[in-house]
Amino acid sequence: MTTSGKANVFVVDDDQAMRNSLKWLIESVGMHVETYDSAAEFIRNYYPGRAGCLLLDVRMPGMSGLELQQYFLENQINIPIIIITGHGDVPMAVRAMKAGAVDFIEKPFNDELLLESIRNALSLDVERRTAQAERAEIATRLAHLTPRELEVMEMVTDGRSNKEIAQALGVSAKTVEAHRARVMEKMEARSLADLVKMAVAANMTRPPGEGE
Repeated sequence: MTTSGKANVFVVDDDQAMRNSLKWLIESVGMHVETYDSAAEFIRNYYPGRAGCLLLDVRMPGMSGLELQQYFLENQINIPIIIITGHGDVPMAVRAMKAGAVDFIEKPFNDELLLESIRNALSLDVERRTAQAERAEIATRLAHLTPRELEVMEMVTDGRSNKEIAQALGVSAKTVEAHRARVMEKMEARSLADLVKMAVAANMTRPPGEGE
């Protein structure tokens, strides 16, 4: 059993020859592979939080690739999915892409294109996990703000000046400065730009340019 921190390539395909072929190809470039012959078997063995990506056959007996993808959406399991499809299944693959799959590869596939797609999916997984960890850290810092400090942070990151905030809250500019200094300290923000990025990540304010 691998640890949750190590990237895995999960292959779900009911065709044993295809599973073996994919396992050999992917392991030949040093990646770790786990193969499953059905969506149900994969669900039994997978637990959310395992790093990696999923190579998924779109048409399988029992639960199809699209149904497994829907199961992930319903259970808020966020793993990059690459759909492997036969020529006749392209419309289904397009549906899977619209539902969030990162790529689809047609059989017979080019080995290098498939490996490149897997590398991209693994990179995306790392990016998502990093962003998720950052959001969790920001939420922890936000929890240490007082209601007034949170109010000040919202106004500061919305572009309002100390004077405007003081008028809105009915306090002195000096008091706003004190609150602002504590916000910067508690949020571990090195600059105003840093604080704005945290507010955007926490959905406290719109990204620059949005809605203008």
